[in-house]
Amino acid sequence: MFTGIIETLGIVTEIKKEQNNLHLTLSSDITPELKIDQSVAHNGICLTVVAINGTQYTVTAIGETINKTNIGSWNVNDEINLERAMKLGDRLDGHIVQGHVDQTATCIEANETNGSWHYTFEYDPNRNNITIEKGSITVNGVSLTVVNSEKNKFSVAIIPYTYEHTNFHNFKVNTIVNLEFDVIGKYVTRLHALN
Repeated sequence: MFTGIIETLGIVTEIKKEQNNLHLTLSSDITPELKIDQSVAHNGICLTVVAINGTQYTVTAIGETINKTNIGSWNVNDEINLERAMKLGDRLDGHIVQGHVDQTATCIEANETNGSWHYTFEYDPNRNNITIEKGSITVNGVSLTVVNSEKNKFSVAIIPYTYEHTNFHNFKVNTIVNLEFDVIGKYVTRLHALN
């Protein structure tokens, strides 16, 4: 379980393909605190640490993860948003994030607006995921509040701190991002579909 509050950025240092799996090695300032078998969210994707070597660690993504996320397009030197699982008893500063990406979206607008940044994302509406005005959304693992919710797109506004300390500063038109929709909204949508 995560909160969507990014701790730090990691840098992809190596990518190895093995059958349908991807083994990704990253360098990060939190590596010395990690343990084998620990869950870490990478751009919102919950991945398990399988090896640690100095300041670098390795995670593995299986075929389903590769198909549902943007992980297959990552390259060496890419900046990745990192968050370790929340501790029981900590404050929930973001919102409930599972680290299970629902689908990807494409950035269709990226604008600076007098000290903040405004991004609009478009996604495939056939997956039956929804956003609501002032509801929660996770974009590349970052917990955000939705503004301008529409059927297959939504916008978010980013404060300078988030822009500087996450990989949002790399986003431009046509950037593909991972989305995790609000878990409560997913349950409501599912219940509605069953009735």
